Amino acid sequence: MFRNQYDTDVTTWSPAGRLFQVEYAMEAVKQGSAAIGLRSKTHVVLASINKANSELSSHQKKIFKADDHIGIAIAGLTADGRVLSRYLRSECINYSFTYESPLPVGRLVVQLADKAQVCTQRSWKRPYGVGLLVAGLDESGAHLYYNCPSGNYFEYQAFAIGSRSQAAKTYLERKYETFMSSSREELIKHALFAIKETLQGEKLTSSICTVAVVAVDEPFHVIDQNAITELVESFEIQEETAEATAPAGDMQEDQGQQIAPMDI
Repeated sequence: MFRNQYDTDVTTWSPAGRLFQVEYAMEAVKQGSAAIGLRSKTHVVLASINKANSELSSHQKKIFKADDHIGIAIAGLTADGRVLSRYLRSECINYSFTYESPLPVGRLVVQLADKAQVCTQRSWKRPYGVGLLVAGLDESGAHLYYNCPSGNYFEYQAFAIGSRSQAAKTYLERKYETFMSSSREELIKHALFAIKETLQGEKLTSSICTVAVVAVDEPFHVIDQNAITELVESFEIQEETAEATAPAGDMQEDQGQQIAPMDI
């Protein structure tokens, strides 16, 4: 493996002003299985790809519950993701025990970002090689945050991380204006369509994806696989019907619109 004299610890800056170990951690997020999040005024949906190393092994869990009103989806090193999920769960429990109220999502995200940032300025530590999509609801409404291994965090209407996530982002960018007024079922459909974009031709089934939802009157939970199967089957029926009824010229124009953003 190629190495240089500036990536032996996380506090060594290269002459170009780069921290290579932080960049390596961010690259680990790009190589992980795709994870997607999107929100409306009352709901937040998370979805992830379940990829096993072989047919003889099970997949790694990518979506975790932190509290009844907060959940996370990860991309990158699963071991680091489990460590951070336990930290988030502990912070939610401690806050609830002390103040007898749920922990605000924004405050939890700031604590998580501070914890990640400390690992970028201590020579005896390394950055967490995992990106987290934090979904939650509090008194200020629904929230979706992305936490980067560098310690940065951003709030999004919809976002995708992991391998081939650019295709999902292209789909979300075309549809995001309708998300705020979307219902629970419509958000789940958009999440599954975005997941399908990352598969690059591979058939979408309930066995290779996990979907979770949190709402004002619905605690964070993973949706049953049978319900996902029904939704996927309904999508395929709708697509077949649309292709059968659309004129040839319209189909060519739609294909051009889908291909053009991905080539940029």
